[in-house]
Formats: sequence, structure tokens, C-alpha cells
Amino acid sequence: MKTVCICGGGSLGHVIAGYLSAKKGLRVNMLTRSPERWSAELQINTPEGEVLKGRLHTISENPQEALQGAEIVLLCLPGYAIRGELEKIRPYVNRQTYVGSVFSSTGFFFEALELLDEDVPLWGFQRVPFIARTETYGQKARLLGYKTSHKIAVERSRDKETFRASIAELFDAPVQLLNNYYEASFTNSNPILHPSRLYALFKDWTSKTYYDHQEMFYEGWTDEASELLIKLDQELFRLLGKLPVAPDYLMPILPYYESTDAPSLTRKIRSISSFKGIATPMIQTQKGWQPDLQSRYFQEDFLYGLRYIHQEAHRQGVAVPVMDKVFEWGIKMIKE
Repeated sequence: MKTVCICGGGSLGHVIAGYLSAKKGLRVNMLTRSPERWSAELQINTPEGEVLKGRLHTISENPQEALQGAEIVLLCLPGYAIRGELEKIRPYVNRQTYVGSVFSSTGFFFEALELLDEDVPLWGFQRVPFIARTETYGQKARLLGYKTSHKIAVERSRDKETFRASIAELFDAPVQLLNNYYEASFTNSNPILHPSRLYALFKDWTSKTYYDHQEMFYEGWTDEASELLIKLDQELFRLLGKLPVAPDYLMPILPYYESTDAPSLTRKIRSISSFKGIATPMIQTQKGWQPDLQSRYFQEDFLYGLRYIHQEAHRQGVAVPVMDKVFEWGIKMIKE
């Protein structure tokens, strides 16, 4: 029986832990800061109406206990928590432990390659394998949707194919092995999508600026945001041209959204049903509305998304003037 350690108690941590223990019969350990809030029994409700009854073998805030015997470690954490978690588990992983992340575009590989010993295998999903929501923390969660296929990057392993096949079996879907960690880490989704809109909305904001209403993030999307998104995408692809990645691993923004220019991209983004009803991160005060600088749209997508693309572009000597402008503005906003 394989032992898997899940690090982090978010929605994906709940669902993956329950799924792997109930459907696959794995021994699942949970490394969490709040072990007292977890039950050993974990219920996962699926889209088909099935109720999965998972069971956690070990629930602990002690990494030595939670990683005992683990062959696979999976971080289900936001970007800001990744480095600290890697430092915590570092003494208890070795060449037999595949350490990975449920989502790789928030800096997992860059941090893991720096922090973990060179013989520790690393892996990460390009996109999350499930859509999930917690219903009762530590007890019950809902699996809202599955991906029909997955893409993963594996580094520091001599047998990537065997590991790829094992992930395909565990998650019940075909898995494509990416060429390298760049292909899992660099995406033109949230790390450039959210900053484009935020810059267009708030580029002239100061602490004395108040707005009379809360904007809808996607339904109020503008041509200015689309133009920025297109330029950031072009700069990202200039960077990718310098890296050892497959030319077709990522689709440019315009064809991805079935658009040809900024106005058509604006119309497309405004029309996407799954984007409807999502408000811009803003806080209401007695004087009016202001941007919520603590929201993940700022804290995650600038500090642990766009940051790594921007950093690599400068490392590779790729000129990214629009990215410079947007990134530096975002960091300045966060420091307000």
C-alpha cells in the first residue's frame, strides 16, 4: 500500500485526501497546522451523487509524523505558504520521496529546486486535478468537477514514466509528461490575467481615492485590460522562446479565447458564464470602496505568479517593458 502525505487543509487537500483513501485504498497522512479540527473519517460528495468515505491514517502538525513512510508528498497550498512548508518537511524527505504541488504556477519548482536536496524527486501539476469545495472543515468536502486529462512535470527522477503512469492510475485520467518544470510553472492564466485587469482598474489609485461602487471583475472587463493582457502574453511568449519548452505547450491568449484583437477579447471575457458574478477584490469603507490589497488577486498573482515570470525574463535577458510596469506597480500597491 502506498502512503501519501497531503500538506495543507484547503478544499483540494480535503478532496484529494478523501479520494485517494476511499477510491484508491491508499494510506493518507495529513500535515496540517490544525490537527484538532480534523476527523479521521473524511466524506467526499461527488458530482454523480456518490459519497466517498475516506479515512486518514495520520493527522499531525509534526512533519516527522506526517511524512512517516510517505512515497508521495503533495502540497495543496497557496503560493505564500510553499517555501515555509518545504523548509518544514526538508529534513524528512529523501530520494524515495516524490515531493510535488497540486498547482505549479505559484513558484513551487523554483522554491523546491533551491531548498530541497538534489536527490529528492520533484513533481507538479500544471493545472489542479479537481474542482473542490470544503463543506465542513476537516470532515466533509464536495468534488465539483474532474479534469479529463492532466499534465505534470517531473524533475530529478530517473524513472519519470513509471511515476507518470502511477499518477494517471491514482487520478483516473490520462497524464501527459511535460518536458520540464518551466512548462508546468509558466502559464498565461491568473499570473497575467488578474494583474492586467487590476492595473487597468487601479493604476491611478492612491490611499485617498474612493470609488462609489464595487466593480464586477470580468463582466466589467475593458479594452484597456485586454490590451494589457495581450501585451503581457506576447512578452511571456518572448521569454518562452528562450527556454527549452515545446512550442505548442501553451496556447496564446487570443486563440485561447477565440479572439482576434482587444475588443473581441473583451467581449469574449465578459460573456464567459463561469466568470459571471465574480466581484473585484474591494473593501467598503465609510467613504466608499477601495481595492483590497490583501486579496489573493494581489498577494498571490503578483508575489507568487507574475513574479516568477518577471524574474526569469530578466535572468534570460528578455525585454519585458509592459510586465516591468505592471509588476512594479503591483508590488508598490501591496506595500501601501
